[in-house]
Amino acid sequence: MKRLLAGDVGATKTILGIYAADKGPRQPLAEATFFSSRYPSLAALAGAFLLEAKLAVADACFGVAGPVVNGQATISNLPWRVDQAELKKELGLKSVVLINDVEATALGVPLLNAPELHCLNKGEEIQGGAKAVIAPGTGLGEAFLTWEGARFQAHASEGGQTDFAPTNALEDDLLQHLRDEYGQVSYERVCSGMAIPHLYAYLRESGYAEEPDWLAQQLAKADDPTAFIVNTAVENRAQLCTDVLNLFCSILGAEAGNLALKVMAMGGVYVGGGIPPRIVTLLAKGPFMEAFCCKGRLSELMARIPVYVILDPKVALMGAALKGLELFSG
Repeated sequence: MKRLLAGDVGATKTILGIYAADKGPRQPLAEATFFSSRYPSLAALAGAFLLEAKLAVADACFGVAGPVVNGQATISNLPWRVDQAELKKELGLKSVVLINDVEATALGVPLLNAPELHCLNKGEEIQGGAKAVIAPGTGLGEAFLTWEGARFQAHASEGGQTDFAPTNALEDDLLQHLRDEYGQVSYERVCSGMAIPHLYAYLRESGYAEEPDWLAQQLAKADDPTAFIVNTAVENRAQLCTDVLNLFCSILGAEAGNLALKVMAMGGVYVGGGIPPRIVTLLAKGPFMEAFCCKGRLSELMARIPVYVILDPKVALMGAALKGLELFSG
């Protein structure tokens, strides 16, 4: 039986699975999750998985966090350089294909069932309309889907690296604060997992919100500051953390709206990545949809666009498996 190795390769974690055409992209024969930074390369990580799984594979398709150009990619926020041809040799496979990880997420969107989505705005979906995907995780990824007559075609982008555009006075000051430190300020710089500690520091240092002593002490001890800030906000234990997530949600909503306008996403906007499923209650409260719809004379149009949070953490793996099975199962 011909089998496929598929992967969702990120800066924080990598999920790998082995698939067969008769089972499809939703039913892996084997699956495992790895901390990416514990391995020197994708080849080393994938090799360890295949050794443990004890299932021979012929081909592979990996969704990777970063732009893929001529079959090569450097993983964003991780010191890995990935090359299709080199992976093919190192893993002893017939074929290897790399695609962007948010493109893989987009490919998985049409496969999702209703329980795997949380609706933020029901809207009025237009059948065959473009679908947009925005995914804040360690970084910020964006992609979109267009209807090609019989199926949706996924398109990668690096929209998360475009220039941050403030929408209010607080964000004006945030932009200047970060520009002084970094020069160019992208949306990823203010709307991703790695951005959340920067937002926290800005609100604290600007005097916008007070940092209680207990909060400063616990944050200093936290292994993962982003997770600590997010969890504290969700649990409503500190106003400063709540303010950070409200600012994050507002920026995310504005950029999701920007993406929706750029691709005319009347088929819906899908919010993926590792952070949104953890903050669904905060996304549903106001700042996100307010910023999403605040587009001047097109605000009424924005209110008609369906918006969902993707709850399935393996949607990108499923999309990579779908791509690989379509390419190599013929």
